[in-house]
Amino acid sequence: MLVLVAPGQGAQTPGFLTPWLDLPGAADRVGAWSEAIGLDLVHYGTKADAEEIRDTAVAQPLLVAAGLLSASALGDVTPGAVAGHSVGEITAAAFARVLDETAALRFVRTRGLAMAEAAAVTETGMSALLGGDPSVTVPHLEKLGLTPANVNGAGQIVAAGTMEQLAALEADKPEGVRRVVALKVAGAFHTHHMAPAVTALQQAADGLTPADPVVPYVSNKDGRTVATGADVVARLVGQVANPVRWDLCMETFQQLGATALVEVCPGGTLTGIAKRALPGVATLALKTPDDLDAARALIAEHAGPAASGDTADVAGPSA
Repeated sequence: MLVLVAPGQGAQTPGFLTPWLDLPGAADRVGAWSEAIGLDLVHYGTKADAEEIRDTAVAQPLLVAAGLLSASALGDVTPGAVAGHSVGEITAAAFARVLDETAALRFVRTRGLAMAEAAAVTETGMSALLGGDPSVTVPHLEKLGLTPANVNGAGQIVAAGTMEQLAALEADKPEGVRRVVALKVAGAFHTHHMAPAVTALQQAADGLTPADPVVPYVSNKDGRTVATGADVVARLVGQVANPVRWDLCMETFQQLGATALVEVCPGGTLTGIAKRALPGVATLALKTPDDLDAARALIAEHAGPAASGDTADVAGPSA
């Protein structure tokens, strides 16, 4: 059973979209998306520097566009489940046909702008903690006033808060944590600092007409699969101010019988976690079009009918 996943913010690098635009029709497609959302995705994906694409309002639509473009290059694929990390959940919603591509990009454009505005209120950021035991790490973060914003599994938790709080973390790491790595993001996402963005997203969501997922859609909120398009969108609205539970998503992948995981462009982060947390599951990251043949071969071996049964009853174990 194949799981198709989409990465979140921080996965972008300067010029990462360049080779994908050489695919037939790709430049025209991205140009049309750019016009629809009022953002030059071609420029930002090919010529912009690291600081420009660190901007939340730019990075988020760029990541969704890259995910959609690379997934379409795979051909006609029916995964057994789909999921995305943070903003990647919008990409996954398009994979599951909850939103069409243009609606997904317009929604993520609103999300990026709203979160950038919320992030400008206070200087905040995020840092990844590598190693350690969550039962020790989480209370330590809370003691410092930080939020465990991403619980990713495989010994990785991402802390979010003010720059002063993150500096205190650098000086006082939880027991067992090997490294603290600052992330290329411009705010404390998935925390109370993003609460103002929820209102803007709810207004945008009111204008959507979501369809029910055509394949199991695994939610960051709690690792549960979601049966209705309305519930998917409601979760997309709320997740900007609530933690990402990728660890529970991976537990659900196991419950559904996952045998392979393909991460769309700019892949690498989620496959790296899966290699540690999902032993025996084949993984592949789409970084450039050179990876497409290997991905198609993996898909041909592992893709099959979507997981059967009432997906609303499938849930990851409680934390």
